[in-house]
Amino acid sequence: MASTKEYLDFVLDQLEGLPEIAYRKMMGEYILYYKGKIMGGVYDDRLLVKNIPAARGLMPDAPVEIPYEGAAGMLLVEEVEDRALLRALFEALHKDLPSPKKKKKL
Repeated sequence: MASTKEYLDFVLDQLEGLPEIAYRKMMGEYILYYKGKIMGGVYDDRLLVKNIPAARGLMPDAPVEIPYEGAAGMLLVEEVEDRALLRALFEALHKDLPSPKKKKKL
């Protein structure tokens, strides 16, 4: 089941105020970026974020779910209505995730 644009818009509204939030549609789902780094995405109308210590520290009881077959487990954000938690989560993820690798020119 693909995610709806309405759910993506809801998540983006919850993240309003954070600079440089972006998304990319991929195969019916949406990848979320913050300041150029991938935070997670919207999969089957669920907000999932990367399963790293920074995210687990803010959501210690979050269930690990698979976004699509063959993918690594990600943390389900159950409290999507909590704007403060989402902002803190994205800031913590951004701080702990490595910068994207620069692509080589052909």
